[in-house]
Amino acid sequence: MRAVVQRVNGASVVVDGEVVGEIIGAGLCVLVGVTHDDTAAKAAQLARKLWSLRVLEDEKSCSDVGAPLLVISQFTLYGDARKGRRPTWNAAAPGGVAEPLVDEVVAQLRALGAQVETGRFGADMKVSLMNDGPFTVLIEV
Repeated sequence: MRAVVQRVNGASVVVDGEVVGEIIGAGLCVLVGVTHDDTAAKAAQLARKLWSLRVLEDEKSCSDVGAPLLVISQFTLYGDARKGRRPTWNAAAPGGVAEPLVDEVVAQLRALGAQVETGRFGADMKVSLMNDGPFTVLIEV
């Protein structure tokens, strides 16, 4: 499981002209990719890492300050563009595998007490954010 984590000062995701997820103020925008051998245990591990990651102002975590997270599925995180000019998506898990695991990350975050907004799995999403820093890290579990 792979996540691109951006510290933001607000972020939103729009599907068909409708805002389906939005956080206001300091928080994290998290793009989550799933590969074939990922499990619910890895989803729980990722959720714990995201909740406690000390990347907000004054080295605080979302759990320290109650900051929200916007979690968006992103199969392209497992794209491979090392050969040729067109990426392959062979390492990305199919929707039937990936969707429940992205949902599990969200459920685990909420069980930890996080305020979580989401995108819509498989939809054509328009993501807007104000990256604070800029600050972006890649997490793999």
